[in-house]
Amino acid sequence: MRLDFVRPFIKYIPEIAPPQRPTSLKEKLMWSTSALIIFFIMYHVFPIGVDTAALQTGGNDFLQVVTASRIGSLITSGIGPIILASIFLQLFTGAKIIEVDTSDPDQKALFHGTQKLLAIALSFFEAAVFVSVGGIPIYGAAGGIPLFGSVMITTLFVILQLALGSIILLYLDEIVSKYGIGSGISLFIAAGVSLSIVQGTVYLLFNPDVGAIGKLQSGSADAIPQALMALLPLAFTAIVFLVVTFAEGMKVEIPLSFERARGFMGRFPIKLLYVSNIPVILASALLLNIQLWARIFEGKSLVIGGTDVLPYIINVQATPFGARIVDGLIYLITPLSFSPLSAGGYTAYLELLSTTTPILGISQWVHAFFYIISLTILCVIFGRFWIETTGMGPKEVAEQLNRSGMQVPGFRRDPRVVERVLEKYIPTITILGSIFVGLLAGFADLTGALGTGTGILLTVGILHRLYEDLSAQHMFDIYPDLRNFIE
Repeated sequence: MRLDFVRPFIKYIPEIAPPQRPTSLKEKLMWSTSALIIFFIMYHVFPIGVDTAALQTGGNDFLQVVTASRIGSLITSGIGPIILASIFLQLFTGAKIIEVDTSDPDQKALFHGTQKLLAIALSFFEAAVFVSVGGIPIYGAAGGIPLFGSVMITTLFVILQLALGSIILLYLDEIVSKYGIGSGISLFIAAGVSLSIVQGTVYLLFNPDVGAIGKLQSGSADAIPQALMALLPLAFTAIVFLVVTFAEGMKVEIPLSFERARGFMGRFPIKLLYVSNIPVILASALLLNIQLWARIFEGKSLVIGGTDVLPYIINVQATPFGARIVDGLIYLITPLSFSPLSAGGYTAYLELLSTTTPILGISQWVHAFFYIISLTILCVIFGRFWIETTGMGPKEVAEQLNRSGMQVPGFRRDPRVVERVLEKYIPTITILGSIFVGLLAGFADLTGALGTGTGILLTVGILHRLYEDLSAQHMFDIYPDLRNFIE
C-alpha cells in the first residue's frame, strides 16, 4: 500500500521551512533554549477547566519521564503521540504493509507528512482518553462550576487544550531538528529526567519525614542505616549513569582508506549502542500506550461460556492515581508501579514484591521478570526495524561510504565489499546493543533510580550525542570550508 491517498490532507498541515543558510552554533543554542523555555512553561501551566484541587499527579513517574509529560498540565500527553505515530509507521514499513522509497525525496517527504498527520490525530485521541477515563478531573464532573454552564463543553475545551499542547511539542521538535541541536524529542526527555532527578535528590535529602537529613537528626540508634537506605535511589542513579557512560565508549572500528587521498587512513566506528536509545524509547512508549489505552476497559466485561474472561486478560481498576492495570496477562508486561519517593521508601518496595495479584495470583517477582524480558524483546525488534528503515543497515551505510570515496584497505572500491564487512558487525551489534539497553533500563527501573532507569539511559545517550553535535558544530564554525568538503 502506498501513502499517496494522504496527499490531499498533508498539504493543509503547516510545516517548518528549513534554514536557507548554515545555522551558527550561537543560533542553534538560541533556538534550542527557546524551545526548552516553552516546554517548561507548558509543563507548569494547567488547562482552563481542569480541577487542579482534585488532580492526582503522583504514581505516574515512569509515564511522565519517558513521554516528557506532566499529568494534568498542557503537556499531559507529552511526546507520546509523536513516538506512537513513529512506531506505527515504522512497523507498517518494516512489515511491507506500506511501501516507501526513502531514497526518493518526494516519498520521504510524504512519509514524514503522514507521520505528522498521524501524530496530530493521536494527540486528540490520547487527550480524549486521559479526560474520559477520569485521569483529568473536569469542572462540573469533578466539582466546581463548568465552563459556559456545560460539562460537555468544558470537557471538549480541555481535550482541545491538551491536544494543542502535544501539537506544539510536535512543531517545537521540528524547529529544534532544523534550527537547533539534536532533536526536540530528545531535548524534552532529557529536560524532564533532569528535573525529576533534581527534585528527587532534594526530596531524599531534606524531606522531614523520609529524607536522609531528617533520619540523621532523629537521634535513633539506627539513624545512619536509615539515612543510607533513604539515599539508595541516588546511589542507583549514579551507578546507572556510570554504566551507560561506559557503554557509550564501547565500539568496533573498521579501517577505511580514501581513494582521493592515498596513504590517508580513517576508521568507521560502530558503537555498542549503534541504534542509541531509539529501541528503548519506542519499546517504552508502546508499553506505556498499552497502559493508557487499557483504561477504556475499566468496568467492561467479556463473557464467554457464562464466565467473564476479561479480568484474566486485562483487569483495569480505579486507583488514587486513575484507572490502572492491576491484574491479567497484559499486566505482566507493564512496569512495576513503585517510586522510591513514596511513603515507606524501600520498605514499601520489599513489601510490594512479596504481594500477588488478586485474580491470577501473579507474584510481583514474576511480574518484574516478565516486564524486563518483554522490554528487552521489544528493544531487539525495534532496533532491527530501525536500522532497516532509516538507512543504517549494512547496504545503505556501504553506499554512503562509497559515495564519500572510502573503501576497505586491500580491496577494490566496491560497495559490495564494504557491505560484506559491515554485515559481520552491524546486525550483531544492533541485537547486542538493543539487548543491553533493554536489560539495563528494565533492571534500573526496578532499583527505583531517580528519573527511572529508562529515563537515565535516555538522558545519558542524549547528552552524549548533544556533546558530539556541539563539538562538530564548533569545528564547522572554526573551519567553514570543512562543511563544504563533507557535504
